[in-house]
Amino acid sequence: MEPLDYLAQERSMASFDVEEMKVVWAGSRHAYELSDRCSRLVASDPVFQKDNRTTLSRKELFKDTLRKTAHAVKRTVELNLSEEESLTLWSYVDQPAYANLHWGMFIPAIEGQGTEEQKQKWLPMAYKMQIIGCYAQTELGHGSNVQGLETTATFDPETDEFVIHSPTLTSSKWWPGGLGKVSTHAVVYARLITNGQDHGVQGFIVQLRSLDDHSPLPGITVGDIGMKFGSGAYNSMDNGVLRFDHVRIPRNQMLMRVSQVTREGKYVQSDVPRQLLYGTMVSVRQIIVSESSIALSRAVCIATRYSAVRRQFGSQNGGPETQVINYKTQQSRLFPLLASAYAFRFAGEWLQWLYTDVTKRLQANDFSTLPEVHACTAGLKSITTSATADAIEECRKLCGGHGYLSCSGLPELFAVYIPNCTYEGDNIVLLLQVARILMKTVSQLVSGKKPLGTTAYLGRVEHLMQCHCEVQRAEDWLKPSVILEAFEARAARMSVACAKTLSGFSNLEEGFAEISSDLVEAAVAHCQLIIVSKFIEKLQQEIPGKGVKTQLENLCNVYALSLLRKHLGDFVSTGCITPEQGALANEQLRLLYSQVRPNAVALVDAFNHTDHYLGSVLGRYDGNVYQKLYDEAWKSPLNDTDVPDGYHEYIRPFLKQHFHTARL
Repeated sequence: MEPLDYLAQERSMASFDVEEMKVVWAGSRHAYELSDRCSRLVASDPVFQKDNRTTLSRKELFKDTLRKTAHAVKRTVELNLSEEESLTLWSYVDQPAYANLHWGMFIPAIEGQGTEEQKQKWLPMAYKMQIIGCYAQTELGHGSNVQGLETTATFDPETDEFVIHSPTLTSSKWWPGGLGKVSTHAVVYARLITNGQDHGVQGFIVQLRSLDDHSPLPGITVGDIGMKFGSGAYNSMDNGVLRFDHVRIPRNQMLMRVSQVTREGKYVQSDVPRQLLYGTMVSVRQIIVSESSIALSRAVCIATRYSAVRRQFGSQNGGPETQVINYKTQQSRLFPLLASAYAFRFAGEWLQWLYTDVTKRLQANDFSTLPEVHACTAGLKSITTSATADAIEECRKLCGGHGYLSCSGLPELFAVYIPNCTYEGDNIVLLLQVARILMKTVSQLVSGKKPLGTTAYLGRVEHLMQCHCEVQRAEDWLKPSVILEAFEARAARMSVACAKTLSGFSNLEEGFAEISSDLVEAAVAHCQLIIVSKFIEKLQQEIPGKGVKTQLENLCNVYALSLLRKHLGDFVSTGCITPEQGALANEQLRLLYSQVRPNAVALVDAFNHTDHYLGSVLGRYDGNVYQKLYDEAWKSPLNDTDVPDGYHEYIRPFLKQHFHTARL
């Protein structure tokens, strides 16, 4: 049977309304229609084609990125797109560029940390892209430890200026996207020094390049840091290096919403929490969580469609071989990733709501929920990006040898995604931050302080420390209350165990360092509980469409029980469940795979990815994989000639045994 007809047959097996599932995935009908319109607009525009991206040289790739960015802005103006529409369109261009940092970090930093006067001065120029900015925080010697940054901003009261300086090699700004070749300005994070006193890290708006000829200004050394992992991928971004040699800026270019320096050089701290300095990073982290589901869905879509097309072994009496997707080993590796894509999507939706809520509160000078948002964005950023990076690689392996081909789309997807595990907070460091909050919450229980938000379950710690799982049959694991209590009990018991161990240390910081691995695992348990609980909450909402809710229930159970299986040691060792109950969970998981199987292709169709956006021969909607693989091979530059360059110098001498003429 031809692959094209085969995928049509796969789709006919679906027992749910795929169009309604597309709306659920998008978040709303408006969001679905917007993404569908923008994705097709990009796919139909020849300027945005990306078939040859991985074969371009670095210079060619960078110029191609500049061209696409300019074209995207041009189309935004021509079509009179709203901000929401233009951002959606840009997401489907699918090529990291300086504009990501300009709109995603430079502008939000000024919006969140600038005074009204500063916003009025700088934002109109930034919105019109009359200036192009980046976010210069990370240094050669310091990344996660922001408080260890070495760049200095020393106030000179005689001239009413700050002197920005890079005192050491390791104080060089290193990694900011857009910095290398494009940005004219940067929000630079430096140590504020007045009257010889260090007041910690503060943001400053600094011009880097001339607005006339784009050359670096006096005292500025700036450039690109070089090639990064993979072909194409993140090499379209001009990540930069930046050094300052006593560069002077006016005093009013210090972002002064949180703290100010007076004309006399007096440092004044406002009532606004210093955590607001990291508001831009919190914003970016919640976007990263939302986008993790997109990257994961692309990989899962490719692996699922190809697994349905690919046949290996199992032929009976000359009949067709078995579809790879029908092997239980393939299902047990693939379907939890499919479920994870949906789980991360709904967690991202909730986190977006939480961030929007805290933003409104901040505008009203209500900072009460800021710690909760910081903890959630840190923890979920860590969990979702680590899982997604691992999942993309797993999907490559699920596609066998062909998954290693660049045209499968998976190598570049992996290369462009994995920086998410490091930038905007190293994932292990972020989990340790979450662990500190958990330890603080547990320590406050004795004083009667009631935990709120995502740690509210710790308010029932006495029950969770003693409860026993009531599962007696495999189907008992389908009850949301049973799953939720098991995950709550595991998270609570791991946090309490860490707190008890810490209490035995006379020096708390030494204890924290000693049991940091256990603390990371406790934070993981807490964050996984959040994702499971948000999936369950999603199912409590009204979900239209024939069979849609049933499929989501199956995926929720697959996600939760596959986590339980993966972390079975945690659940059993903490006494949350017995080994026998763990075996029943595994039995139920196998039954769930059988229910997901006939709907698998339709479930990835619900992601609504165009072939252009997927960028994969293996994940094509029509399933015509083998013909396209064959066609793609002949596009290789090595096939431009039958006889390769270098034949006469390096191959022919061997064949003719003329070694004395070979250039070896």
